Amino acid sequence: MPIESQIREYLHQEAETMECPPAISKRIEQSYSHYAQRQRSKKTMKKRWIGGLVAAAIMIPTAAFAAPPLFEMAKRTPMTAEQVKVDAVGGAALDKLYRSYPETKSFEIIDASQLGGDPADASQGKAIQTSIVLQEKGAHGKKVRLDLNGITGEIEHVNQENWQPQEKPVISLTDQEIKSKVDDLINKLYGSTGKYEYSMEPMQNSDPKTLILNYTEKGSATPFYQALVQGNTISVSLIGGGPAPSVEGFFTTNGKPDYTADAFLNDEKLFSLLQMSPAELKQELAKGASVAEIAASKKVSKQQVMDVIASTQAQKQIQADSHGGASDDERTLEQWKQFLEPKVSQVIEHKTETPW
Repeated sequence: MPIESQIREYLHQEAETMECPPAISKRIEQSYSHYAQRQRSKKTMKKRWIGGLVAAAIMIPTAAFAAPPLFEMAKRTPMTAEQVKVDAVGGAALDKLYRSYPETKSFEIIDASQLGGDPADASQGKAIQTSIVLQEKGAHGKKVRLDLNGITGEIEHVNQENWQPQEKPVISLTDQEIKSKVDDLINKLYGSTGKYEYSMEPMQNSDPKTLILNYTEKGSATPFYQALVQGNTISVSLIGGGPAPSVEGFFTTNGKPDYTADAFLNDEKLFSLLQMSPAELKQELAKGASVAEIAASKKVSKQQVMDVIASTQAQKQIQADSHGGASDDERTLEQWKQFLEPKVSQVIEHKTETPW
């Protein structure tokens, strides 16, 4: 089942037991009334926050700015610090954080949880999302929150809080200083911001003051990264907008481009898992390494690579089968993955200029 469907199912289950307080209901009613009036008068909001989070702010207190609200509504399974460290996704994220910000090695894991799965029972399947919160000792110690994709291990959201002195919070810095802080966070945890076009603007009608920073690929209408700065907090989300990366001829045969594996290897989730661009992967393959060997050099297992590629291909097959009665339920997806894995294994073990 795709991640969106799994999240939707969790939210529906949770909603069955929720009651909306009268005060909140009234605020929603009033907000909708105001919205309807604006629509009738055909006035449009010029500065919108990607993902409709402005609308969500009607019900979310300002103090909740640091946490992605959608996931917090669903049931989560708590994790201990030790469970985080031995978890494949959590452990890899901590390693990356420690390399990027060595001082965080002394931070305490004050909260951690999974959406879906069970850290104490592998038979429950993989988590949809893993969240980790670390904090420096002290009343106003530095804090970091990571929200991770449970399948690919991507850092989908990172939050830095109290990394500036309380008397001079990050929002009080100059625009250039703020950009420098956000650039540093993205560069260290994601990759270079150099190829992205940059813009900064204030969020309309926000109190306290909130700035939106967008990092967009040239020619794209959707940001690849989006950052929010409010108070003493920087929040960065991986939006992933822009044209899908695509390379032709990952391998060669007799000195000519070989397109056999392109459909399998042109996979954004694979590039994210390997932390490589399509061009970088092609360059490494040209040196004679296989995808599996490249992954191993990055401490990524062959099975992780197979899971990512097979999942993408299985979802494509299900979507293409409009007459076969196929659905995107988990059982169907797993059946397709098992069917595709032998071919995926062949692709990721293949080396350029060798016969298939």
